[in-house]
Amino acid sequence: MHIAEGFLPPLHAAVWTAVALPFVIAGARRANRLMQDQPQTKLLLAASGAFAFVLSALKLPSVTGSCSHATGAGLGAILFGPSVMALLGTIVLLFQALLLAHGGLTTLGANVFSMAIVGPWVAYGLLRGTQRLHAPLAVSVFLAAMLGDMATYAVTAGQLALAFPDPASGVAGSFIKFIGIFAPTQLPLAVIEGLLTVVIVNLLQQYSQNELRELQAFPQWSAVEIRS
Repeated sequence: MHIAEGFLPPLHAAVWTAVALPFVIAGARRANRLMQDQPQTKLLLAASGAFAFVLSALKLPSVTGSCSHATGAGLGAILFGPSVMALLGTIVLLFQALLLAHGGLTTLGANVFSMAIVGPWVAYGLLRGTQRLHAPLAVSVFLAAMLGDMATYAVTAGQLALAFPDPASGVAGSFIKFIGIFAPTQLPLAVIEGLLTVVIVNLLQQYSQNELRELQAFPQWSAVEIRS
């Protein structure tokens, strides 16, 4: 993760690109409306994209010879919603493919789907769901960022399993093998990402209260103090 250039069969790469494209278009429209209606949030948008770029560029070798990294996508989804993160994540992944040889152009659609679409939607859904259950906001943010990260890797493992099924156990067996490759390093990274996201949201609460109110990122944020 990211899936490297040329690693997926051409048909799989094309299908994932077609699946991801509508989400990215919707994200571009949402981001454009947001910048027109609330231009003061541009700095937060840029910071969310930079956060995702830096975290997802820091690769750590796994015990099985692959590598793992945080995604950073949960923060943008929490602040702006998952649609905007589809665009920001695509920009991040494109620059990483071009500048860092991290991921690739042919596999961009697959990587966008896992990191910029599924991960943010899971993070956003968990934030809203836990808030409806009146969980402390720090807990909601932590779970959203951590499990959004893990969802990205689960989808990546599924994408690889579909492309390279195990000769004996098929797609299911291949999925277990791929998820096992990521798990030893990804689990602690996901926890770290969750904690770091809570710290950043805590700082935003202190220094960007007006922007948070206008975004309405946290329906209860003014009544619940975030503790890092």
